[in-house]
Amino acid sequence: MSRKYEGLIVLNTKGNEKSVDDLSTAVGKEMEEEGAKLEQIQQLGRRKFAYNARHLDGGHYVNFLFEADAEILTKIQARLKLNEVVHLQHYQRLS
Repeated sequence: MSRKYEGLIVLNTKGNEKSVDDLSTAVGKEMEEEGAKLEQIQQLGRRKFAYNARHLDGGHYVNFLFEADAEILTKIQARLKLNEVVHLQHYQRLS
């Protein structure tokens, strides 16, 4: 059963030559390859962290609105853990 989700993903742009739009599009394509149906990608901008996490002082926040099954969500999480650009990911089911 397909449900709507909101995924907040923090991108590590340090040392990366690609633009933030290219990186967020690439992450969106990875999500679609796992079976998610993207509805919207919202760029929330760069923000500083409260403390340095893994030698980073901040990251670029991107909000993904998509539709997927629960099994697909776990596949997306596992796949994006392997992506060096994704620093942090958090998902929330929408009602």
